Amino acid sequence: MTEQHITESKIFIIAGEASGDQLGYGLMGAIKQLEPSIKFFGVGGSAMEDCAQFKSIFPMSDIAVMGFIPVMLKLKSLLKRINQISQEIISMQPDLLVIIDSPDFTHRVAKKVRRLAPYIPIINYVSPTVWAWRPGRARKMRSYIDHLLAVLPFEPDVHLKLGGPPCTYVGHPLIKRLSELQPNEFEQAQRASSSPLVLVLPGSRRSEIYALMPIFGDAIASMSTKNPNFRFALPAVPHVRADIMKLIESWSVKPIIVDGEENKYIAFRQACGAMAASGTVTLELALAQIPMVTAYKVSKLEELFIRALANIKSAILPNIILNKQIVPEFFQENCNSKNISEALLLLIENATERNNQINAFKQVTELMQVKGSNPNEQAAKIILSIIKSTVCPLKQKY
Repeated sequence: MTEQHITESKIFIIAGEASGDQLGYGLMGAIKQLEPSIKFFGVGGSAMEDCAQFKSIFPMSDIAVMGFIPVMLKLKSLLKRINQISQEIISMQPDLLVIIDSPDFTHRVAKKVRRLAPYIPIINYVSPTVWAWRPGRARKMRSYIDHLLAVLPFEPDVHLKLGGPPCTYVGHPLIKRLSELQPNEFEQAQRASSSPLVLVLPGSRRSEIYALMPIFGDAIASMSTKNPNFRFALPAVPHVRADIMKLIESWSVKPIIVDGEENKYIAFRQACGAMAASGTVTLELALAQIPMVTAYKVSKLEELFIRALANIKSAILPNIILNKQIVPEFFQENCNSKNISEALLLLIENATERNNQINAFKQVTELMQVKGSNPNEQAAKIILSIIKSTVCPLKQKY
């Protein structure tokens, strides 16, 4: 492909949830920096629509569904959107398709596009969790994914072992935020103050907060009886803030509600410990070097699926990255206020336990670093190299 051809290129991007929308925004910005004339089309949220001339074909909320049961409940409308967007891609003939996370939707689109327009290169940004469950997906992906951009450092080796598509670790978006996550000298002193701050992080989904908030409320009450000087902060995302305020009404010890990302990271830099739902926030805490315990509670039906299909010993990202059980995790019947409060108190008050976890988190930070470009630039360079290597006349063969 000549330089003239790439300046006329079209990239179709599909993001199906808020985190994917942010990734798409960063990726589009990095590509624009390198190739200003490239045009973007597809589905995304408000962040991606902040990019010039990008308009989502339909609202991202139409496909923002996670979990087996929610997907089944919306299957009819999801299938309609899969058909719509697949036909849009085939009609548009983009030079490349990028699918971002949300595999329940995006991979169905990718399979359909590969079958009907096999000349369109397909890039998957963020690997499905084949290392956690249904590892057979990796080999199947090879038939419709040309390259996988991984955000966790162990994923290229996993896909190589499982026979998955070519995979490159481009770096996790959180790596760019180390300065926001890690404390300065004053904030480090705050972590060791006589009135230590503890983070309460019950998740960002309603199902999570209704399952964990009562347990976390009892846990911080128990911790306060041991040390009345503890302060507690609960960063609340806007779409569940009202639910959180309702749930803490009956708490005997009420946390400070923290609004906004900037204030959240201020709290992170001053906190001495955290209780958190399993999820990406555990990686934020590890990079911030905050000792933590984690918890997760799901319905009995979801538990059956997890126990039947899970392929890992831990669900906590820092533990998986290090291949060690560094962060205590309490799942289902073990997820109770006594276990959580006692484990967190040990991490806060016992210097040996605390330092062991902090030193492990420093290893996590080292393993997640990428040389050279930031994650957005790394991903953009791979995508542009694939476009440049695609021979335009290839389309005429099909």
